[in-house]
Amino acid sequence: MTATAWGTELTPTNGSDQALSKCNKATLTPTVLVFTVALVGLAGNAVVLWLLGFRMRRNAFSIYILNLAGADFLFLSCQVTYSLQTFTNNFRSTCISIPYIFITVSIFAYISGLSFLSAISMERCLSVLRPIWYRCRRPRHWSAGMCALLWALSLLLSMLEGNYCGFLVRKRDPTWCRAFDFIIAAWLTLLFVLLAGSSLALLARLLCGSHRVPLTRLYVVILLIVLVVFIFSLPFSFKWFLCHWTPCSKTFSYFLRKTWVILPSLNSSVNPIIYFFVGSFRQRRQTLKLVLQRALEDDTDAKKSSGSLPQETREISGSIFTQ
Repeated sequence: MTATAWGTELTPTNGSDQALSKCNKATLTPTVLVFTVALVGLAGNAVVLWLLGFRMRRNAFSIYILNLAGADFLFLSCQVTYSLQTFTNNFRSTCISIPYIFITVSIFAYISGLSFLSAISMERCLSVLRPIWYRCRRPRHWSAGMCALLWALSLLLSMLEGNYCGFLVRKRDPTWCRAFDFIIAAWLTLLFVLLAGSSLALLARLLCGSHRVPLTRLYVVILLIVLVVFIFSLPFSFKWFLCHWTPCSKTFSYFLRKTWVILPSLNSSVNPIIYFFVGSFRQRRQTLKLVLQRALEDDTDAKKSSGSLPQETREISGSIFTQ
């Protein structure tokens, strides 16, 4: 049996159906877990996409959340495809494989999601450290432009990785493949550093100092998302270093293969749960639209800006939703 880095491709080493069945059954338990988590995450992200895309007016912050939900939905769709492949192989005498392009799509979706999370944390940190510039001088279409740039950069990295590592074409260039493995790992490391630095600065401003910022639902959502990222996504992002650049034992390698798919699936699935949990906390039953609106609304900025800033600037600040 051989396993690819991003998706499991089961290949029998002999013609025995019994050996193939044992091989598949060994991977069935984590596959069921990934499939269940991915389905829940798909439903949650689909609701967020529907509400933010068609039912609510978008502002600076909700644009990031909308794109993050799109990236998570794409990544979870690939995980469901991998799970269905494993389920099918478990009940067949011969193995089937899915196109390698799904691996490139998984890389693309994962890099995009982490990029959006870093942008969210950095922008909210900037809104706290430089509030006057953020409310008055910030470009109106900054969020949309930043999301487009991050989508393009993630697509470029994933396509180059797929081209030289044999995911898009059958020919594989080991030298360039290792080079782009290193580039992607370096980019993910940079994103984690920016995410950690901006989150710590935001947390320090919320909890310490004489000019503390009131803790609103919006900041709770951001801090919870960052916490989930460091719990579930950090081991996955350094997979390139662990597997390709440092020696590791067979036991650790087996453990890594079993957990690296589950952890990012949990990370992509838990974000909608955070939105709706924070939005409905200590509140009576409300529609999903109102719950999501409450979770992503910055009450402090809304109160400060309502009396002195024009409507256009209030929309840019990311603090007012219109139903």
